[in-house]
Amino acid sequence: MRLDEDDRPASGADDPMRGYEASLPIALLRAREATMRRFKPHIDAHNLTVQQWRVIRALADSGPLDARTLSERCVILPPSLTRIFRTLEAKGYIVTVAAPDARRHTVALTDKGRTLYEEMAATSERIYEEIEQAFGAEKMRRLLELLIELRDTADALSREAPPE
Repeated sequence: MRLDEDDRPASGADDPMRGYEASLPIALLRAREATMRRFKPHIDAHNLTVQQWRVIRALADSGPLDARTLSERCVILPPSLTRIFRTLEAKGYIVTVAAPDARRHTVALTDKGRTLYEEMAATSERIYEEIEQAFGAEKMRRLLELLIELRDTADALSREAPPE
């Protein structure tokens, strides 16, 4: 779908809102949902939620992390993260360990969690490569760069002046 430069709704030229199809939040949601439809069956087959998989993947990528860092990295609110920790710990995939400063606790993958990650990683990467091949490697690289730039810009704007 291509958007006109000024995609305004059919309701009238005086409408200050851009057309629904040109709404950035809607476009991002639709792209996320379409992308996740490719990954979700694989995640479901391992009896995980998407959020649980994000935690496992983040821990596999970086090693033990504290809850605040995991919350930010995985884009999961702290109350939800607490529930995810309980579930993953009950399944034997993670363990909570005291940090060296003893004020914070960190979460780490267990051997079972690492094994699960390794089982899932190859298929996840294959799905990613299928999407990248269909979309184009250069376009994917550029899209990721632009999304990071957009996030940084939106974060900077939020720090400067919250929206009315």
